[in-house]
Amino acid sequence: MVACLPESIVVNLMKAERLGVWAQRWQQFVALVVMVNLLLVLFDLTYVPLRSHYLRYAPAIVQAYDPMKGITPHPVTQAYLQSVAKLKQQVDETGLASAATQQVLARLRQESRFLIEENPFLDAEQTRTYAKLKRRLRGYTGALSAQAAFTQLWQTDALAEGGWAAATDFLSQQLEPLLARTYFRASLPTGQLIDQFWRIDWPFTLFFGLDLLISTLWLSRQRSGLSWGDAIARRWYDWPLILPFWRWLRVIPAAVRLHRTNLFNVARLVSQLTHEPVAYLSNRVTKFALVQIINQTSDAITSGTLVATLRSRTGKTVGQPDKLDRIADRLIQVVVLKVMPTVKPDLEGLLRYSLKGALTRSDLYENLRQIPGFTAFPASALDSLSNYLAQAACDVLADSYTDMTGRVLLDRLNHDFRQALGRELQATAASNEIQTLLAELLEEIKLNYVQRLQQENPEQTMEEVVSLDESVGG
Repeated sequence: MVACLPESIVVNLMKAERLGVWAQRWQQFVALVVMVNLLLVLFDLTYVPLRSHYLRYAPAIVQAYDPMKGITPHPVTQAYLQSVAKLKQQVDETGLASAATQQVLARLRQESRFLIEENPFLDAEQTRTYAKLKRRLRGYTGALSAQAAFTQLWQTDALAEGGWAAATDFLSQQLEPLLARTYFRASLPTGQLIDQFWRIDWPFTLFFGLDLLISTLWLSRQRSGLSWGDAIARRWYDWPLILPFWRWLRVIPAAVRLHRTNLFNVARLVSQLTHEPVAYLSNRVTKFALVQIINQTSDAITSGTLVATLRSRTGKTVGQPDKLDRIADRLIQVVVLKVMPTVKPDLEGLLRYSLKGALTRSDLYENLRQIPGFTAFPASALDSLSNYLAQAACDVLADSYTDMTGRVLLDRLNHDFRQALGRELQATAASNEIQTLLAELLEEIKLNYVQRLQQENPEQTMEEVVSLDESVGG
């Protein structure tokens, strides 16, 4: 089929196909860049809470990324750790009983009191780490309080009782790692904590901003009636990519782009995450909409505004005017041309029965019975007469509907019939009765339908919807 097309059209089709392929690849590249940026954002958001784990398993990451968060080692704990290192060195050189070692122990007891008073764990929001430190100290020394445990820890007798090797292991494995977790984070004059993630994020923000502007400009040029501003508004899900705050919202454009580029199908994941809430929410929305519609209809019937609205020709119209007249005309046309010929045998039977009853009850029939030999009307005569009347009725109605003069008469009959019916329906007795019956009928529908909704399982209904979507999609 392509071979039959002119060469220029074939060339244009090939160019459009290549352009579509490159556009798809570009969208996939942008989606991968969005994912890389989202991973960096998640790393930045979780860095401070997970810093202790990075410090234990990947200290190089901490050393490289601490400046981005304005994090420096806490001076109190750093001085304390230096004193502990000095103690280890002094013991190795002169032993526990030397005067130099006693000076270091005295300084550690003094720094321990200052450590408890200053509590550097509070600045790092690591109260759990501080509680763990106190539990370990009390468990090792047997003291009841943290201050007593620190004082007892740095006594020559306590260190010598369990052996210096065991004390060194406790300090290196139980005490120093917890003290190393503390840090000091600088803040700006405004009180905000220093966060220089923008130095990493600004190239991504610039890239996403240019992509948004160019793609929306191209979209507005391709579609008439779509302004550039409207195109940007339609891409609202990409806005978090260029915002310097609430960066965690970038999970939205990441999910959208992964799904649209077919790199990852998130539709099933979203369906499973929202399955139960959507099922119960749709059930409540259905109840609300149904009850509201029925209540408004019932109010319109009981107040009489429904009939008045239908009879009046005011207000806005959709499509052709005089819809009620056209509906009535269409119903008459169906009855005359389609229904009447179909039910003609039944009509003949009804006319036969009615003619026989009318004739037998008439004075003419009584007079004819006085004639000798006359007992009843011949059945063939009644059949012929009923058939003639039924056929005549059908022909008359059909001819009247298709004939111009007959059509005018039928229209007049239709108009007068509707006018008379409307006047009778507006009568107080008939109107009140009909309004009451309709209102009760709507109330019954509302109660029964809501009751059925209560009995049905919305999750089962949602499963059916999912099955339909899968069957259509498959």
